[in-house]
Amino acid sequence: MDLEEAYQIYMACQSMLIILVGAVPEYHIEPVTGRLDDDITQSVKFTEDVSSIVTEWNLFKHEAYKVNLAGSLFFAGLLIGNVLFGPLSDKIGRKPVFLTGLFFEVLFGYGTALAPSYEIFALSRLLVGMMNGGMALVCFVLTQEYVGKSYWAMTGTLTNMTFAVGITLFAALGYYVRPWRDLATAANCPGLLLFLLCVTLPESPRWLYSRGHTEKAEDILQDFAVRNGKGRILVKLRRAVGTSAPKGSSPGVFQLVTHPILRWRTVVLMYVWYSCSLVYYGLTLSAGEDKGNRYLSVAMYGLVELPAYPLCMYFINKQWAGRRKSVSYFLAFAGISCLLTMFVPESGSLLSATSLALVGKLMVSAAFNIVYVYTSELYPTVIRNAGLGVCSMSCRVGGILAPFVPSMKILHTSMPFMVFCLSGISAACLGLLLPETLNKPSAETLDELSSPTYQRILQPQVHLLEEKHLIDHKGTDSD
Repeated sequence: MDLEEAYQIYMACQSMLIILVGAVPEYHIEPVTGRLDDDITQSVKFTEDVSSIVTEWNLFKHEAYKVNLAGSLFFAGLLIGNVLFGPLSDKIGRKPVFLTGLFFEVLFGYGTALAPSYEIFALSRLLVGMMNGGMALVCFVLTQEYVGKSYWAMTGTLTNMTFAVGITLFAALGYYVRPWRDLATAANCPGLLLFLLCVTLPESPRWLYSRGHTEKAEDILQDFAVRNGKGRILVKLRRAVGTSAPKGSSPGVFQLVTHPILRWRTVVLMYVWYSCSLVYYGLTLSAGEDKGNRYLSVAMYGLVELPAYPLCMYFINKQWAGRRKSVSYFLAFAGISCLLTMFVPESGSLLSATSLALVGKLMVSAAFNIVYVYTSELYPTVIRNAGLGVCSMSCRVGGILAPFVPSMKILHTSMPFMVFCLSGISAACLGLLLPETLNKPSAETLDELSSPTYQRILQPQVHLLEEKHLIDHKGTDSD
């Protein structure tokens, strides 16, 4: 199991924590006679034995919103972490930013388990989210940059698949560890082990190369060759144009707005990421509201993702599908599945709202997995983390809203699924406007991205049309 896979399990435990530690048990309110005050906590009778923040801090009735608020604060922290850590790792390196953030994430995670009040609990979830958001982004990019571009689709798919496995393992952990404080402690322990294992990791050779540290990148690649059984081979990298920018003039987030190619890509990708997150987390978090065994429901919403990843591996490497069409089609099918839930029974049959919601979860999981790989291929190395950071930032906006979408059932039972349907289908349409990256080279610098040669390779169909137009125009002039 590599770095990213281990971190995905830890991230899944932290992301899904609120489903079980914020579980609302069945209860009824018994009338209290002979009381002049309105102390409603004295009249609540729980009909099942559940340990959660709801039972400890009486978060029901007018206080019930605090459970969803804690979940949203975690995703708000993810947003802040994406903004801070992505550009920072582009400037000072992947490894130091990753290790620092992981250390504090583990520290704040234990703060969640020891929180003496709801306010401290909510603050700890915000801080854990900040570290988690930054670390997930940096860890993904670092892992991708350890391997060649031809392996990005495979490594990205396998690591995202581990997140689904992490959801299932968390459900099993919650089944055996019922007290919510013990569960929060147990869910945080993998992070401590991961930190100890990652101290000796090397820096990304791609980042070193993009910053002009060619010799250090060569040393790391030679070490990789030895570890892979290739022996001590000589590695010499050609110093690419634009890799050694003057100090203080390195690419940053501002380039995503000013660069004409990156600006359009970023706008489209931000909405695609937002929709993926809203539908993915909205469907997953709704598992806690399903009737019956909540641990089984959470596990099912994790296990249903697993078939999505072999599908991704198959489609994204086919010339007739590729990255672009695969993302759009999976998002469209997710939206259609959510739409169909309005026309079938909620449960009790094979074709029910629950089963269609699981199909929607499978489809959006596939899209979410591909968009990670696709986005990393659309941005040059020197600004890849910044680009992923901004896209992840919009993704976290979807995550912030996701905990509240299932509660829209009070307006109409089909309202949450209508929101998921519209988000998925609209993002699918926009995604078709992006270029295909299958079997195309990945740009290292902004100069390469803007070069006519790179543009001709990335979008051959556009340039063929331009050439045909020029030929026809010249032909008309000669006549």
